[in-house]
Amino acid sequence: MKDIAELRRDIDVIDDKIAELFLNRMEKMDEVALAKKNEGTSISDPARERNILSRVTNAVGEKHEDATRLLFRTIFGITKARQRVLLNGESEFTKSIKDAIAATNDKFPKRAIVACPGVEGAYAQQAASRMFPLPTIVYFNDFEKIFESVEKGLCPYGILPIENSAAGSVAAVYDLMQKHKFHIVRSLKLKIDHVLLAPKGTRLSDVKVIESHPHALAQCSEFFRAHSDIEMKPAINTATAAEALAANKTRGVAVIASRTCADLYGLEIIAERIQNAALNYTRFICIAKNTEIYSDANRIGIMLSLPHKPGSLNDIISKFSAIDVNLTKLESRPVPGMDFEFRFIFEFEASISDPSVLSLLADLAADPEIDRFTFLGAYSEK
Repeated sequence: MKDIAELRRDIDVIDDKIAELFLNRMEKMDEVALAKKNEGTSISDPARERNILSRVTNAVGEKHEDATRLLFRTIFGITKARQRVLLNGESEFTKSIKDAIAATNDKFPKRAIVACPGVEGAYAQQAASRMFPLPTIVYFNDFEKIFESVEKGLCPYGILPIENSAAGSVAAVYDLMQKHKFHIVRSLKLKIDHVLLAPKGTRLSDVKVIESHPHALAQCSEFFRAHSDIEMKPAINTATAAEALAANKTRGVAVIASRTCADLYGLEIIAERIQNAALNYTRFICIAKNTEIYSDANRIGIMLSLPHKPGSLNDIISKFSAIDVNLTKLESRPVPGMDFEFRFIFEFEASISDPSVLSLLADLAADPEIDRFTFLGAYSEK
């Protein structure tokens, strides 16, 4: 029986043969691409792919059928991407990214007019002040108005929460992403320490109702389990709830908000750090109307819909894996007005200047089987 060193030498020989055959196949596909151009034939040929899959899976037998199907579907994706480059040259997507990089200033701005949800003291305001050292903040009472203010050019930038380490994704923001045109230009991870605020002189035993944003309430679920007699009441924003309580001074009501709101609105802290997790973080994105790609951008976001066929999501993920890209976020959201149709949001760590990354994105943008490809942005996270 051969030892492992001998077996590996045998495998090396086989791998060399596979590499040689793969190179031969790619060179032959270049010829096919030119023939398709001359004959006016489409790059995609599903019938041909089905015939190949049938032939090669029959050849390997049932034991390796699934692995062989995955291998050849990956090869199909690689060759079609190569043909698109050969036949179409530099894509509109690639050109738009290069133009955006050239048009963007070297450094992220220190001063800007920024749209934020809530009022002074909101966590979004804190995120805005971290991203922009000298912001002029305009407040709106819901997330959609942030998108609208940026889309219409009323504010150059907008700040939105997208996920919390304990409560998960902010679904309302992800749903609005499908509706509006925008680009992410920066993201920020902000540590969240919730405190319970009430009018001065209020004791915890006096509290019957606690108001706050639903995500803040969810982040403090263990506190509510320990105080099951207290009612939870949703509000549009943590700081807005604090401002309203300071104005009304309703007896028996407290709010969950930031420590900053205690000083801003003259409220008293009656319980501290009431969130479930000590390390509680919310990610905020900064959006702009146009694509801005700064030199420190190391994350990329895209959104797309996939065909209803087995392995379509895996096909996309395998393409990221093939160029050694780490996916950091995969979110699916239902498409409004459609029956069980979903759009997928991908976020991954990569530089848009990397030729392999830009080539992959251009291929996804041009792929006729991918519906509504949207480049969300290339940005850094602070």
